[in-house]
Amino acid sequence: MGKLCACARSRGNVFMSDIDLKDFSVNDASGVFYDNVDSVIVVDPSIDQYKTIVRKGLFEKLVEDTGSYHDLIMKLWFHFGETNEEVVEDYQVFAESTGDFKGKYSRRLKIVLDGEDKMHLVQLTVYPFEGDSKYLFILDELDGKESMEESLTTNKINTIQNSYLFSMYIDLAQDTTSSINITEMSEDTVNVQLKYSEWRMMIVNMFLPEDQDQFLRRTDPEYLKKNFTPGRTSSYDCMMRNMEGKFIWVKLIFSRAQTYNEDDYRFVFMVQDIHDNSMEILSALKKYEEMAITDPLTGVFNHGEIETQFHNALAVKHKNGDPVSVMMLDLDHFKKINDNYGHSVGDTTLKTFASILKDFAISEKALVGRWGGEEFVIVCQSKGADNANVMARRLKQRVEDHEFPTIGHITCSIGVTEIKEEDTFDDAFNRIDKAMYESKHNGRNMITVL
Repeated sequence: MGKLCACARSRGNVFMSDIDLKDFSVNDASGVFYDNVDSVIVVDPSIDQYKTIVRKGLFEKLVEDTGSYHDLIMKLWFHFGETNEEVVEDYQVFAESTGDFKGKYSRRLKIVLDGEDKMHLVQLTVYPFEGDSKYLFILDELDGKESMEESLTTNKINTIQNSYLFSMYIDLAQDTTSSINITEMSEDTVNVQLKYSEWRMMIVNMFLPEDQDQFLRRTDPEYLKKNFTPGRTSSYDCMMRNMEGKFIWVKLIFSRAQTYNEDDYRFVFMVQDIHDNSMEILSALKKYEEMAITDPLTGVFNHGEIETQFHNALAVKHKNGDPVSVMMLDLDHFKKINDNYGHSVGDTTLKTFASILKDFAISEKALVGRWGGEEFVIVCQSKGADNANVMARRLKQRVEDHEFPTIGHITCSIGVTEIKEEDTFDDAFNRIDKAMYESKHNGRNMITVL
């Protein structure tokens, strides 16, 4: 090829541009091609090898004289659109089928060399050898003006569709996929020859383990055939690994093509990035959930939630017999605080008391809530009456030792009971209520276990 082109270029010392159009030959065209093409690579996927015939410009750094065809595909395709950072391994499973071409193929690639910030826009054309598995890759870097126009066009498209990470066309009757587009790699369609049945099993590990069964069920061909009439679209949300390897919230969308043939099962499948919006919603839900179960004054569980936790403790006891105890606490002489100092000081006292209980409960892996007024309940998992009594004594002392704002020191009375196998909620509650009032009746700042 080099000798032919050199001969064509000489043409008796006549410049190519001076040759009359009617005299222009294949050899002359070869000469122009040789002078202008940036890289020509012959590849043989059957032995995973490539050989570089022409290598100019950026391709002097990008490709070697010879090398692995798989590595070449990884360099050209499997990186983020405008960086040289490779996508995570989960997405590299498509590499083998990406390099399988059934005919002529052309696309544009974005290449960033190691150590550079500049993005090179490359035109790739693939010519298969007739009757063979080898290919000829022709690669040319486009000039700066065309690269800029491409970038501006891409940015316009991305502002419209930047939330769609993945899309493809599915034909269930033929078990095929086509028009695969992975937005984070490129806005162009990826040349991947994949059966739909193979694709499902390749992609399933990209989902959270708890979402994988649902993915396989919702993408099962028989499920899609049964549940989608022509023109119907359906979606569901789950967590999927993105190309950086992080799990994000996505919306999986299936839409069956509108046809009049009931046996024509063609679908469009899309993955939409809804992570930011989902996290905002989850944050709001968490906020409202906390508001629904939290006492607004003290910040511990409200009456409804601590009662629910009380019932949960009963259920645990009835299910596996593990020890569970409950205690009720009441501030001593709290009415006098309100009468002498006002309700603002009374509220501050309750908040301080609740803070002591909450910190203590966290250290003991217990749950605390405000039952009402100055009464609080603590649910003590995995503690029998003796251990709960020891816990109550430490807590009583901590309250007694604390310097409360404005009022100084104050004490509390505590009732403790261990939940029994045969207990109902009323049985257990009545015992701690009685125990707490016995503590108050017998002098306050005391603990009674029933």
